Amino acid sequence: MTSPNPLHFDTHYHIYNRGNNREDIFIEGRNYEHFLNLYIKYVEPVAVTLAYCLLRNHFHFMVRIKSETEINLWKDSQLEESKISNSNPSRRFSNFFNSYVKAINHAYGRTGSLFQHPFGRVMITDENQFWNVIAYIHQNPQKHKFVTDFRNWNWSSYNDILSNELTMVNRNEVLELFGGKQNFMELNSQWVSDANIKYMEKDDKD
Repeated sequence: MTSPNPLHFDTHYHIYNRGNNREDIFIEGRNYEHFLNLYIKYVEPVAVTLAYCLLRNHFHFMVRIKSETEINLWKDSQLEESKISNSNPSRRFSNFFNSYVKAINHAYGRTGSLFQHPFGRVMITDENQFWNVIAYIHQNPQKHKFVTDFRNWNWSSYNDILSNELTMVNRNEVLELFGGKQNFMELNSQWVSDANIKYMEKDDKD
């Protein structure tokens, strides 16, 4: 199996993965919370979060991998004990997933891999793709019939972006790229067709 390219600095990506054999990766509510807490610990130092959605057996993130300068500035701003030892974005994501798998295996007496390997990543190269991928991410719970309206799904960044509550999502960057809240809501309400999904979930192996 060909290995995917490493994540590049200062680049937007759609990051996703699912459970092995479609196994659930979230068994109860506290698993979602722990997953996001680990994400903040491992990924936030090297990536800006622009959208996310966690479902029972898979997840999606839209991120901008920070530039090396941004990462170094973040490192310099931290207390010595909080500084990250490895700023390689691909390695940070792998460590994040491995940490979650260990926690789930320990909590539920399971062994072995939880996720498919390698994790999916698609480079976002233009504005239209950016809009469509974020809408696709937010619409996923409705697409998979977990809810009748994706706006009601708890483990999604859609309402985080529209609210003023504390969030790990950089709502200002998202809304600026969408051109404001109204455009964000309108573009997210336009259903992303199956014909457009094929370029949103494809490993970046070019």
